[in-house]
Amino acid sequence: MLVSVLWLAGCEQAEPSVEVQLIGRRGVDVGHFSKPRAIEIDAADQVYVVDMTGRIQVLDSAGEFVRVWRSPEIANGKPCGLGFTRDGLLMVADTHYFRVLFYQPDGTPVPERTIGGKNGRGLGEFGFVTDAVQDEAGNYYVAEYGDFDRIQKFDATGEPLGQWGGHGSEPGQFLRPQALAIDESNQLWVADACNHRLQIFDLNSTPPTLVRILGREGTGPGELKYPYGIWLGPDDTVLVAEFGNHRVQKLRRNGESLAVFGSAGRGPGQFHQPWSLALNSRGEVIALDSYNHRLQKFRFAEQK
Repeated sequence: MLVSVLWLAGCEQAEPSVEVQLIGRRGVDVGHFSKPRAIEIDAADQVYVVDMTGRIQVLDSAGEFVRVWRSPEIANGKPCGLGFTRDGLLMVADTHYFRVLFYQPDGTPVPERTIGGKNGRGLGEFGFVTDAVQDEAGNYYVAEYGDFDRIQKFDATGEPLGQWGGHGSEPGQFLRPQALAIDESNQLWVADACNHRLQIFDLNSTPPTLVRILGREGTGPGELKYPYGIWLGPDDTVLVAEFGNHRVQKLRRNGESLAVFGSAGRGPGQFHQPWSLALNSRGEVIALDSYNHRLQKFRFAEQK
């Protein structure tokens, strides 16, 4: 389904309409979703989505179903983070089982690569795992929340190297670090969800140094409310899915708001608590409209 809607630029002026494609609907059949929670895109623009059934579904670039597999255990809870390794494996933040799982893109498990699996406060142990990313040197960074609210670093073999953070709202602390991304300068971006901000750390130093903090709680341009998903775009931009503001926001990496898309609701171009988002090779944004049980694909107009 394609429709046209309006979005607002950062200075509140109305921009031309943009096409929105609605993908999926509520259900447990293939191509349907139940509260989708995490998204990733591969080099062929195939879309990987995990939802509250514990299924990982793969869609092609047009949004058509390709294949599906299930998490090995879901009784305690469902995964909420996806990402690719540098050698092409899919990482799954198996949140309530305190681990990161690895799969071939076709769904074949790679158990020898699993990181974690034990609940605890020690290095290599986890609370509720939310996301994982890998840097150019092969190191992994894994975020967790609960009593822990920290980020742990692991080497390429999965051995723990260190940790930072802690439960709180001071600079460098976290309240549910929900999503991670690494930029071209080897800086780690953290969606510090319940602090309503983004924190950026320089990974070239040991321990990582806090570079800057973007955002504050609010509903205006440049403000955030429960940022659950982030994606680093081209031209010094970052896209944010705001669970609490029911919208997607496009920012410059200095925090300036370039565009705000969406509002609370169930119609095309509206959201109900979006969890995450991704950007494909054509510049189209695919957002998880989680509590509307669907995906929405759209493209921001070019900035002037």
